[in-house]
Amino acid sequence: MEENLLKTCLYDKHVALGALMSPFGGFIMPIQYTNITEEHNAVRQHAGMFDVSHMGEIFVSGPDAEKFVNHIFTNNVTGIPDGKILYGMMLYPSGTVVDDLLVYKEFEQDKYLLVVNASNIAKDYEWICAQKEGFDVEVVNASDSWGEIALQGPEAEKFAVETLGLAPAAELGFYTYYEAQWKGQRMIISRTGYTGEDGFEIYCSHEAVNEIWDILLAAGVTPCGLGCRDTLRFEAGLPLYGHELSDEITPLEAGLGMFAKLKEKDFIGRDALVAQKKAGLTRKIVGIELQDKAIPRAGYPVEVDGIQVGEVTTGYRSISTDRSVCMAMVDKAYTELGSQVEIRIRKKVFPGIVTKKRFYETNYKK
Repeated sequence: MEENLLKTCLYDKHVALGALMSPFGGFIMPIQYTNITEEHNAVRQHAGMFDVSHMGEIFVSGPDAEKFVNHIFTNNVTGIPDGKILYGMMLYPSGTVVDDLLVYKEFEQDKYLLVVNASNIAKDYEWICAQKEGFDVEVVNASDSWGEIALQGPEAEKFAVETLGLAPAAELGFYTYYEAQWKGQRMIISRTGYTGEDGFEIYCSHEAVNEIWDILLAAGVTPCGLGCRDTLRFEAGLPLYGHELSDEITPLEAGLGMFAKLKEKDFIGRDALVAQKKAGLTRKIVGIELQDKAIPRAGYPVEVDGIQVGEVTTGYRSISTDRSVCMAMVDKAYTELGSQVEIRIRKKVFPGIVTKKRFYETNYKK
């Protein structure tokens, strides 16, 4: 199986560090280096770094770039300043999700960078290109030529500025970026992340990513695998495509309606969302806390009086709070905060209470 998996430009570094490697999104990726708890706590308390070079970079440019991105993207890019980043989704006409992504407004006129999920790169590129008719745009999938490191945690800024010499990073607001050069090669530094902590995502060439990784490692930044990337994003209430979002789930059902600008513009899938909103949701993603130490896992049934009313999408014993919590898609009747439900874990059921989806207070720098 491994023969068919792609490797990021940092693969050899992970192997040299003794990382546990496993398939993810078509790539062979590090799951952990020491253990998930240690790496998770390093990001919450100090600083950790992740190889996220498996993410996709798709550039859209041309006279109709703004109009085209607005056509395929749920958020509104009209008139946003250069260096601004927006989160949102691309939808099928049915209102379900092609992918969730970040859109970077480039400093070059009529140009945008779309950062998409690793497992969806080929699908997304094909889907974007299929929507081009009637728009004067060029779409380029540059994923193979970019690498990316996520530097995350309360000490991320210190390492970015003092260790990497990226002084302007200190002035970045949340969801903004600036461009720099690393030995003459283009570099993008954004104040973004997927952990609930302050931090940066650094995009650059494969050669530069390898150098930056070594510099941060030597400075004492903890290398972190995708195992704790998932526990961190989960605690912060952030969705993962294939779990809280998919081609069967709409942004409204996922509780992400604020990123779908229904009143501001038209976009693919908008009509379906308007209709769904008017008709009322039949189900929604919620948080659930168990009154027990049992761990709810993705796919476990959510029940009321022995009848299934939903399914867990992601669940853990939260490392930061030491509580058994999960996100789950449940029938509308049980989505109110405080609703009592049960989660079936094999042959036993465990009582739980519906809570907010965010299980940990995020620490973003605004």
